[in-house]
Amino acid sequence: MIKTGITYSSLTAADGSLPAPQEVARRAEEAGLDSLWVSDHLATGHPFLESVVALSAAAGATRRLEVGFAVLQLALRQLAWAGKQIGSLQAASGGRLHLGVGLGGRPREEWEAAGVPADERARRTDEALAALPSLLAGKPTALPGAPGSTVTLLPAVTPPPVWVGGGSPAALRRAAALGDGWLPAAITARGLSDGLRTLGELRAEAALPAPRATVSVFASLDGHLGGLSRDALVDVLHLQFGFPRELSEAVAVAGPPGHVAQRLAEYAAAGAEQVIVCPIGGTWEQQIELLAAAKELT
Repeated sequence: MIKTGITYSSLTAADGSLPAPQEVARRAEEAGLDSLWVSDHLATGHPFLESVVALSAAAGATRRLEVGFAVLQLALRQLAWAGKQIGSLQAASGGRLHLGVGLGGRPREEWEAAGVPADERARRTDEALAALPSLLAGKPTALPGAPGSTVTLLPAVTPPPVWVGGGSPAALRRAAALGDGWLPAAITARGLSDGLRTLGELRAEAALPAPRATVSVFASLDGHLGGLSRDALVDVLHLQFGFPRELSEAVAVAGPPGHVAQRLAEYAAAGAEQVIVCPIGGTWEQQIELLAAAKELT
């Protein structure tokens, strides 16, 4: 049975309000799901809880449920503070954190508001990923962009697994060199298999262990309970998320738990060790219940 998680950031209550992350986390744990993940933004034009706060609440309300960023825009933050937050969350959760990291870049206005040039995000991400292991280990660490400056963050923690997001050749190189695994979103099972093959070759050249993968998938479970039809979900992925329509058609999954279970099995066969489902439509209680049913069918 493949490990299955759910994205908190896409969940809503029946009245359209944001559910409390601790309530969602408790319900997900009780339902048998393995993890709860959050997206990371400063300002999107929509109500959105800050990612570290949301995960802290979720971890504090549960005992088994793993928590993760999908994905943290590490370059959007000052590195020493980001390291302190990541280490603190890893310690407070008892080692249940997954650190997904991506370049982000949309919307550009949040980068301007944070005072970070969006065109520097690749370099800043690579520098941050290179420095994080030392920071989390409690070692004196030189900070990129601050010559002569070092910081020691305590307590030392076991670093969480780092999942590098993105599907470009540059993202695969970043995952091979600086991550423990790969976290693509909106990818077919064939695309996952091909990407893992490339990633495996890159890691073999560097004498590193075989690659791992977690996949993020967009789904609407059981449309007659308030979810979206498959056509409507394709429109959301294409028009709101900006994915090409052909890709949206290939990756969208909607319908009863059995349909989602089949997609989970396809990703497992292609090499994913866990799948994060981002539910679109319906209430958060319904989506957790239906996703748990899908997991049981895999």
